[in-house]
Amino acid sequence: MPEYNDSNRAFLQAFMARSSMTFEEAQPILAAILTVSEGRTVDPDEVEEDQFSDFISAANTAVSPFDLEIRSSLPQVLEPAQQDTPATPPKRVYALVNTTSDPLTQLATTYSPDEIAFLKRLLDYMFATNNTRLCEGMVATQMQAVQLHKVPSSERQSMGNDSTQTQTAAVQSLRMTQAETMILHLIEEGWLQKSPKGYLSLTPRALMELRGWLVLTYNDETFDGRVVERIKFCAACKDIITVGQRCENRECKGRLHDHCMRNFFRMQQAEKCPVCKEEWPGDKFVGERALTANPRSSNAAPQQRQSSSAAPSALGEISEDENDDGEEQEQT
Repeated sequence: MPEYNDSNRAFLQAFMARSSMTFEEAQPILAAILTVSEGRTVDPDEVEEDQFSDFISAANTAVSPFDLEIRSSLPQVLEPAQQDTPATPPKRVYALVNTTSDPLTQLATTYSPDEIAFLKRLLDYMFATNNTRLCEGMVATQMQAVQLHKVPSSERQSMGNDSTQTQTAAVQSLRMTQAETMILHLIEEGWLQKSPKGYLSLTPRALMELRGWLVLTYNDETFDGRVVERIKFCAACKDIITVGQRCENRECKGRLHDHCMRNFFRMQQAEKCPVCKEEWPGDKFVGERALTANPRSSNAAPQQRQSSSAAPSALGEISEDENDDGEEQEQT
């Protein structure tokens, strides 16, 4: 491998200044770096993927002692232009992720404990309340997310009953404006993305960073020993699936990303479930479309959990005026 030089350092600095990067976004950066190092004008189109891969490998060697790694994943939420031409493969996303520490602990260097608790409530809503056997949504509207600004009464009760919990350490509610600002920051920093229909979901960078934590947090055992797997994986690429299609049999683990499905069925020469081998329905969705494509079935899941969850249901959004009135009553 060539010696790690100033060009590699410049590329790593440029990469660390961004939350994520595609090859197409890296081309002009590498062209500028190579123009300086080679003493000639290098056009972005001259930069090939092999060169990009070499810079990625060199960067990974440099950052590995710090428990960092540049990983890649295909985006699950397609851009509007790609939705019109589904045969066009999505652009692979590269992100610098921490390989050891708790991702929420990493965010604690940027956000307050109250803001981290709000983010945890949002993830709970996406991957527990809005991700059930009947509807695997794993998204939230911005309004639904903002409504999570309050600490649930059940959480307050548990904190109040904990004798080791001090008053100063107790998690406090955010104001609605604080929740809105944090959501915007999470979008700007590449943790959340907003679809054309207004649904919030985790970005490829966030899924790469949070993969282990999501599995440990939301895949657990019930009292009778039955494993609940809310975080599921694509049968083709084995990566987490938050957008795609599922088998018609709800007990089957067959799930496929949209961008994996076409090649998978072509290789199998049949549109059958990769797990149970039954006919693939083509209209059973994972992600936002689980909520929008079949409203009757999708609305059932959030409503069923509303009584046991502090998060609002997919239909039960509270208006800001009503919520503000509630806040004023609490303050008085």
